Amino acid sequence: MASVTLVTGFLLMGFSNVQQLQIVYGVLFLLIYLAALMGNLLIITLTTLDIKLQTPMYFFLKNLSFLDVFLVSVPIPKFIVNNLTHNNSISILACAFQLLLMTSFSAGEIFLLTAMSYDHYVAICCPLHYKVVMNTGICVLMASVSWAIGGLFGTVYTAGTFSMPFCGSSVIPQFFCDVPSLLRISCSETLMVLYAGIGVSACLSISCFICIVISYIYIFSTVLKIPTTKDALISLC
Repeated sequence: MASVTLVTGFLLMGFSNVQQLQIVYGVLFLLIYLAALMGNLLIITLTTLDIKLQTPMYFFLKNLSFLDVFLVSVPIPKFIVNNLTHNNSISILACAFQLLLMTSFSAGEIFLLTAMSYDHYVAICCPLHYKVVMNTGICVLMASVSWAIGGLFGTVYTAGTFSMPFCGSSVIPQFFCDVPSLLRISCSETLMVLYAGIGVSACLSISCFICIVISYIYIFSTVLKIPTTKDALISLC
């Protein structure tokens, strides 16, 4: 049997190998990260403290801001530190943890956006039943399910990806750990579990996208059917 060298860590390539450019990228991404952090934290603060914003729409928006904060806080700080210290290494455990969190928060955002589209649909198309349909319990349940499904996806993806050995090259051509790059450096020939997980998640993502599109089609159709003031006056005459 041919000898193989198992990978014990990875190298994140980033955008450049030039140290001066790495410092520029590190400072630039630090400013972008702080701006994203401040914007989302402002939304969270306002939707929490302002009594007028205690509605289902702002409740989902606050959850989406939380997910955005957690999502950008997983790869960006590591990328900033790597560029400022000129050290692109990451351990397998840290890479797995990064993949788990990024996949979980990304999947959570997809399902939360689907819940928000349903909230908009009920508010525009069924306004008389809005308070009954979108009560506090339902909103909390929909947000909780979005977080839980996101965590489940992250766990399945991470378990499927890191259940296989890595050998040969340890270079990841990204500034974070992602599944396609890890698949390319895998020396396993049995990836059926991972591919099955990817297939299921792709189907659910497409389903969420279709639900969002259908919701907004109904919303636009309802809005277009609302008579304008001019049309109302003409009908009265």
